[in-house]
Amino acid sequence: MTERGDHARSEELPEQSERPAPAPPPGPPPTLVGTLPPPTPWPSAPATPSWQGPLAAAYVGAAGLVIAAVGFLAHAGTWFFEQIAITQGTSEPWWPAAGWASAVVAALLTLPILFFPRRMVALRTAGWAWMAGALLLGVLGTVRAVPHTHHELYLAALALVAGGIALAAQLVRRRNRPAPQVRQPDGSVTAELVPEPVAEPAPWDAVWLGFAGGLATLIPWLWIASLGGLMETVLAALAAATVGAAAGTVLGASFWRPLTGLPRWQLVLGGGYVSGVTLLLLASGVGVSGVTLAAMLAVPALGYAAAALQRSFAAPSGVPVGVLIGVAVFGPLGFVDPEEMSILLGFTDVLGWAMLAAVIALGVALVAGLAYGLLLRRALLHGWLAALVAAVVLGAGLGAHAAAGHPGLHGDRIFVVLSSQASLSLVVPSTGPENRAVRVGAVYRRLVSHAERTQRPLREDLDRLGLHYTPYYLVNGISVRAGAAVREWLSRREDVDRVLLDPVLRPIPRMPSAEAPAETLPPREPPWNLAMIGAPRVWSDFDATGKRIVVGSSDSGVDGSHPALRDGFRGGPDSWHDPWNHTRKPTDFNGHGTHTTGTAVGDENIGVAPDATWIGCVNLARNMAGPSAYLDCMQFMLAPFKRGGDPFRDGDPTRAPHVLNNSWGCPELEGCDAPALAPAVLAMRAAGIFFVASAGNTGPRCGSLTDPPARYHNSFAVGAVNETGEVAGFSSRALSDDAGPRPDVAAPGEDVLSAVPGGYASQSGTSMAGPHVAGAVALLWSAVPSLIGDIPRTEKLLQRTARPISGQEPCGEGAAAGAGIVDAHAAVKRARR
Repeated sequence: MTERGDHARSEELPEQSERPAPAPPPGPPPTLVGTLPPPTPWPSAPATPSWQGPLAAAYVGAAGLVIAAVGFLAHAGTWFFEQIAITQGTSEPWWPAAGWASAVVAALLTLPILFFPRRMVALRTAGWAWMAGALLLGVLGTVRAVPHTHHELYLAALALVAGGIALAAQLVRRRNRPAPQVRQPDGSVTAELVPEPVAEPAPWDAVWLGFAGGLATLIPWLWIASLGGLMETVLAALAAATVGAAAGTVLGASFWRPLTGLPRWQLVLGGGYVSGVTLLLLASGVGVSGVTLAAMLAVPALGYAAAALQRSFAAPSGVPVGVLIGVAVFGPLGFVDPEEMSILLGFTDVLGWAMLAAVIALGVALVAGLAYGLLLRRALLHGWLAALVAAVVLGAGLGAHAAAGHPGLHGDRIFVVLSSQASLSLVVPSTGPENRAVRVGAVYRRLVSHAERTQRPLREDLDRLGLHYTPYYLVNGISVRAGAAVREWLSRREDVDRVLLDPVLRPIPRMPSAEAPAETLPPREPPWNLAMIGAPRVWSDFDATGKRIVVGSSDSGVDGSHPALRDGFRGGPDSWHDPWNHTRKPTDFNGHGTHTTGTAVGDENIGVAPDATWIGCVNLARNMAGPSAYLDCMQFMLAPFKRGGDPFRDGDPTRAPHVLNNSWGCPELEGCDAPALAPAVLAMRAAGIFFVASAGNTGPRCGSLTDPPARYHNSFAVGAVNETGEVAGFSSRALSDDAGPRPDVAAPGEDVLSAVPGGYASQSGTSMAGPHVAGAVALLWSAVPSLIGDIPRTEKLLQRTARPISGQEPCGEGAAAGAGIVDAHAAVKRARR
């Protein structure tokens, strides 16, 4: 069926009956005697269409609900299993399969509708719309085969495919438009040889109101969420526009024409319902991971606004609907990073805020449909008032974004790893407290000088292009604020080894709060975990409690006001660094870092080395970071500097801690490949700083210990055991036949009681196990100062005195717990012989 407006209308809508008909052309018009049968599936509209047949109408209504439920459950289930796969370090589900499965179900439910009697024109129209929506879902969903980490590439592909579909549909429709046959004055019948008619444009007031409706649903995103980088935002806008064009193609005049004779309430409610299901299918193919779920919530309810607009203006094209949907789709596509829609961040982070924005957008869409249905009936929003409404909504959105949102661009970065990494082989591995400052200083100066010399050409080129960057020396590399195009250029340079992704979390309205404490008072005596590693016996038998040893904590932060930790803080202007929130004193919005630091050095019967002091750095405030965020803290630990200082110029290696606890890992999702942080961990070892790393929580699968830094042999990897001495199920393991990464030892990591902001709580994970070993090293070095900096001997002492775990390990001997459970008392005893 041709678009409305391609030929003279035979009837007008009741609301438009007062408009004068166009004047007829001079002379007798030719008589149309017939047309070639149109190839379009849209049936011809009867004089009075209706939703005929109660059973048929009930089937259509029920089919729409089932399509919506199956689509949402399929995509929500795929997202859930994707998150499980991420936490387990396994391959992720294939999103295109979920899209095609939903599309097939929708098509099967829709197919019977296409065989309804031709008199049921409205119901058959719904069937054709849903069939088109199912096809769009399958095709657009296939684009999600692009990896999540390459969001710009996905957006570009989505724009290309959606735009191609919309353009192809328009070309096919124009090409297949039937040519009219004309009776000539002599009585003969011929095809009229006239230029291809051009569809009349959509009324501007309909376009303005479509723009206003889309903007209204965009306001929650402007208020709550944040844009990405420049290229990412431009591509998101382009993708949203093409998706809107595809929606306008499916829900254009050909969709609405068979329904124009319906009473207003039937068209708005029935047509809105059919449009909503169609838009749900379309939204199911838009976005990656959790972004799809947000789009499925925010967009479909606009079907009612689309129906009200079409009923009031009878637009001869799908432009108003396309504008309405395109602007709305930009919300989830432009304001949400799919990698951040993860349970790794928790439901109070981006995931929760994005879903809140989507639910609000859903409510706004329903209100817009109701408002348009009521006001447009009385012609209250026609003409210049429509443009005014759009301007007011636009002003409200920009005002909300400026006043309560996060203006500006917040895109990811890329981390450029240079080909030349500093050699530290000439650094003398002197041990003991008297030689420590010289050794750490030599490593620091060597790294800085090498980085400044080898980075100079690249820095000059970046300055010339006006690109913002941050240089690093611990890994000779540069973090650059740029996207895919710059990444491609940098990867071709001879002085560049490779270019990694360097994710940066977008800001949210409020930082997630820490876990509520289960207890407000400390334990009266050392709990089971300290007794298991023999810490209390070290205190009593050797009078070793960690004095004169400094432990560094790179984590979510530390609550410096906690009673168990406030007296142990080293203090001074170079003992706290917070590149995330720029706090001036030790703070922890998450609670994870307070817990791990409490286990290592806390007082009040919770810490292994209660008289050791600590310094802290925030590298993981929201449980997801990137290579540069981890290096920010590692560089601070090698050579601490004052607030606002330059790590290259202001670092003081004499203030470096003796031991580092690292209860974190950098998976591929965060931009790290296997060797990403290896030079940094090697430098810590060269400086004589003991580097403890938690093994990870992706067990019990064999070969699950894969992420830096625990995978490096220069770190000391720690697995977790429970109170009975059995390896915890979540603790990452090595492969039985693999000589690669494996835990060195194990320590208590299940239901460990320690400090959290406001009190005390028990937590589980290898994150809880690692601090036990960091504290054990502090005890060992305080009891035997000559061991300070002697990493090989310290490692051997801890491994040779560890208590082997009995029982058969499925992944092979030592694959889960290394040498066994660390025994601080036995290690100190052997060292003092």
